[in-house]
Amino acid sequence: MADRSGITSWLTDMDGVLVHEGHPIPGAAELIAKWTAAGTPFLVLTNNSIYTPRDLSARLKIAGLDIPEDRIWTSALATAAFLNSQKPGGSAFVIGEAGMTQALHEVGYVQTDQNPDYVVLGETRNLSFENLTKAVRLIGAGARFIVTNPDATGPSAEGPIPAAGSVAALITKATGMKPYIVGKPNPMMFRSAMRKIGAHSESTGMIGDRMDTDVVAGIEAGLHTVLVLTGIADDAEIAKYPFRPTEILNSVADLI
Repeated sequence: MADRSGITSWLTDMDGVLVHEGHPIPGAAELIAKWTAAGTPFLVLTNNSIYTPRDLSARLKIAGLDIPEDRIWTSALATAAFLNSQKPGGSAFVIGEAGMTQALHEVGYVQTDQNPDYVVLGETRNLSFENLTKAVRLIGAGARFIVTNPDATGPSAEGPIPAAGSVAALITKATGMKPYIVGKPNPMMFRSAMRKIGAHSESTGMIGDRMDTDVVAGIEAGLHTVLVLTGIADDAEIAKYPFRPTEILNSVADLI
């Protein structure tokens, strides 16, 4: 076991680490309860920008996990924080849903299709040709292109569905402009999360189930990285990468 004695704060991915297909992963509820009882600062991270933290907190509660909304950090919140740091009080044309639009509203951004500073693309299940056309034209006119996360596909009960990364590729092909992506594997997602809870990289651990997002971003942010094998990673997947997490555990139950 790698030395965790200096870890005083935790960041953890959600899907594949705490829950799987709407069900809690064994040990997840106990780990959250342990952190809460000890007053350990923590945040649950997700690249999904569709839902607000309140929505996600309610969904997690149904799954048996008691996680307050202020303990949830989404790529939409990270994107809003980034834009607010770059251009406070700016404007954006948004392709996305409540998680993204509310996050921008809370930092004081105007959402408009009239000469916006940014075109912001998040996850959506209501993509329209009209909005795609607007995005392409606004980027062509000088709006900067921001995407919440790079995931090409997302899960559904019927199988994979196109996600923000796929839509971003379409817009890039049409405009010749590549977006700036805020969510994982950009370590900025972790840095903004640490700022929210007043944590420092040298004393923060990150738990994830993906080598290509969670672990690499954690390493680049200078965190103690824990890979759990309850998501997509297995020995063959781990062997593909030239870097290694600090620890590899069967599940979060090994952290209790």
